Amino acid sequence: MSCGDPHEKDCSEVLDHLYEYLDREMPAGECADFQVHLDECSPCLEKYGLEQAVKKLVKRCCGHDDVPTDLRSKVMGRIDLIRAGEAVPEVSVLDQARHEQAQAEKAQAEKAAQEQRAEAAGSDASGS
Repeated sequence: MSCGDPHEKDCSEVLDHLYEYLDREMPAGECADFQVHLDECSPCLEKYGLEQAVKKLVKRCCGHDDVPTDLRSKVMGRIDLIRAGEAVPEVSVLDQARHEQAQAEKAQAEKAAQEQRAEAAGSDASGS
């Protein structure tokens, strides 16, 4: 995407780092350059507004769910694969992360059950 006008920062570079800007994860100096580009480029500003609205909607609708700790890195890795034109697995990153979280919770529950059995066996042995 480009408005056709020359900018100090290329439109594709701006769009590649849009979420870093939205999430306030960009260094202050780069934020200023980013804002200058958005002030000059209406297509990028429009895309920014759209992504900002999506982010607010997701926060409102999903803001109460616990997010797996490694979800962000998985999402970013998948975005990098898509940008590189590589194949992307059919399973969504979120589904995969939920599956992994469920597996971890199951393992934790099994470990707790084993500890309870061991504790119960220990108290039975000491009571005999």
